[in-house]
Amino acid sequence: MPNIHKSQLLSNFQKRFGEVHKLDDSQSLFVIGDNAARVYIRYSKIHPGGKTFFGLRKSDLDQMEGHNSFICFLVDNNSPPIFVPYVDFEEVFRTAKPADDGQYKVVVIYKNDVTELYIPHHGRFNVEGYIGIDYLEQNIDNKNLMEKRDFSHSQIQTLLAGIGHLKGFDIFVPSNNMDAIDWTLTKKFPLLQMIPNGYDRIKAILSEIDVIWVTSGRHSVETLFEVEHSTPFYSGLLRFNDVLLTDPKVSRFMIVSNDSRREQFIRQMFRPTFKKSGLADIVSFLEYTNVYDWHQRLSKGGLP
Repeated sequence: MPNIHKSQLLSNFQKRFGEVHKLDDSQSLFVIGDNAARVYIRYSKIHPGGKTFFGLRKSDLDQMEGHNSFICFLVDNNSPPIFVPYVDFEEVFRTAKPADDGQYKVVVIYKNDVTELYIPHHGRFNVEGYIGIDYLEQNIDNKNLMEKRDFSHSQIQTLLAGIGHLKGFDIFVPSNNMDAIDWTLTKKFPLLQMIPNGYDRIKAILSEIDVIWVTSGRHSVETLFEVEHSTPFYSGLLRFNDVLLTDPKVSRFMIVSNDSRREQFIRQMFRPTFKKSGLADIVSFLEYTNVYDWHQRLSKGGLP
């Protein structure tokens, strides 16, 4: 029986982009226009805990190399599709090992208003900036422009703070970073002047974290972000590790950096100390352009 969600998506492609055809030797890999993009459509139902399970065939991924290609994760709860640029994860899959059936098993997790891609033994990756067909359309028309964006540490810090505010969180940034916040990038809002009560044992560590989202009204720490623009990942991961070991109720950690440093993140994250503490299983990598696109989507009234 045809998958209705997949059929509706392909119909949407045709309305927006015109010609769409399937590659002869694949059931799920489609070409838009004159190779304007290749889209590998994978589908899953939502399971308990907001998890979905996908199998990515190595033979299909091999046909995406060298093209403007996207892995499309499609689910049955009416959430907009996710279009992950294959080039961003090509090295990850190159070093990963497929299962005996020739597929890479991956999980997309919808939890706490954040969407993440989990690749076993390689980590969790925030994919908020890849959500929606508008993202695909932008990358078909403006791919070169997207690649040329260049952000500073303070600009990414500003955008992360802006995303949190748009999602309804209170925002903390270190006092010595407040003057560097670039209010031309996001609508101005008040910043917390101190760490919320109840975190005395890790207050000194939290006060150095680049951006913290705090649940408004409950004053509980929701997510920690460390922006690693040029500094080693190890120092940020150590801070996260200290927080996790001291106060396990803080459990959402994100390292934010350029896509070119993704492999360095993976190598550092799987040090024995981070595997033993459990940090390797919960820390996520968030790429700069993803941050920008996430902020743009929320600023225009998109889904949180």
